[in-house]
Amino acid sequence: MSLAIAEKIIAMEKNALDRWNHGDPSGYLEICAEDVCYFDSMTEVRLDGKENLSKYYETLRGKVHVDKDEMLNPKVQAVENMAVLTFNLISHVGEVKRKWNCTEVYRKEANGDWKIIQSHWSLTKQ
Repeated sequence: MSLAIAEKIIAMEKNALDRWNHGDPSGYLEICAEDVCYFDSMTEVRLDGKENLSKYYETLRGKVHVDKDEMLNPKVQAVENMAVLTFNLISHVGEVKRKWNCTEVYRKEANGDWKIIQSHWSLTKQ
């Protein structure tokens, strides 16, 4: 696997996270494929497709504020046109910390862009 692929994917994720932390989910929507599947601890079922994910994210727009985050242990495993990013995240809001596990599956599209096709966020032991 190319170190450049890992660096690119981690940078894309960090950029999307930074926007998310300021209430803007568009950073993630911009890097999601049309056929993305999404899970997190706040949804009851998997969300299929960018349209459904957009509807969900719009309910959160402007409501998320994270003072800082720590991306721990990022690891990218890649083959030709597929890459899996896993990491732990600690989000700080004032004195409150939330700990997450994240898995993002990226696919290299025909135009060369990497897009998320599967996203899974889960809270860990606090």
